[in-house]
Amino acid sequence: MNISKHEQRVLHELALGGAIHFERRENGKIHSVTCYTREGHILGECTLDLFHRLHRRGFLQSRNGRPYRASRLGITSVRAQLNQR
Repeated sequence: MNISKHEQRVLHELALGGAIHFERRENGKIHSVTCYTREGHILGECTLDLFHRLHRRGFLQSRNGRPYRASRLGITSVRAQLNQR
């Protein structure tokens, strides 16, 4: 599957234990997202458009209204990368 560089960065952080927190409007649609790493830092590359692309492809999942995390497909689709510290 073709995954862009920004999608890979976000999926890699989610595979390491990060999460995407979201806010919904009154009509139930998501209008803002914030991607947190497992250390609690905010990943600025995660935009609403990028979130929708990843969700549409099945790389993200949310259970019982919790923050979105990488699905099994998302974890296996991302290339292995060294964590840059």
